[in-house]
Amino acid sequence: QVQIVESGGGLVQAGGSLRLWCTASGLAFSRHPMGWFRQDPGKEREFVAGISRTGGQLHYRDSVKGRFTISRDNGASTLTLQINSAKPEDTAVYYCALGQYNAEMSFQALDYIYWGQGTQVTVSS
Repeated sequence: QVQIVESGGGLVQAGGSLRLWCTASGLAFSRHPMGWFRQDPGKEREFVAGISRTGGQLHYRDSVKGRFTISRDNGASTLTLQINSAKPEDTAVYYCALGQYNAEMSFQALDYIYWGQGTQVTVSS
């Protein structure tokens, strides 16, 4: 049974930092591209960052480039998202997602097959 668990969300002041973690079990972690998405109430879920199976390719949405860093540890089946210089507009529920087995990284939520429960990030101004 596949399980995806996120942690690390919380409240941070603007300009502050936060790290999100995602652990996965029940599958061959290293064979799946991974991504972080976020969603505000009343808005569509949006791509934040993605990483290829080996970690050699990274992609970010423009608004987080230079502030967010995605990384993975295949040995520990863990994905992280480091958030620096947080802004109020980063406030959302953040979701960890795993893509198809042996697939390339994707920006599209429809290409991800396993999702965590989400963790709330709130940035106060």
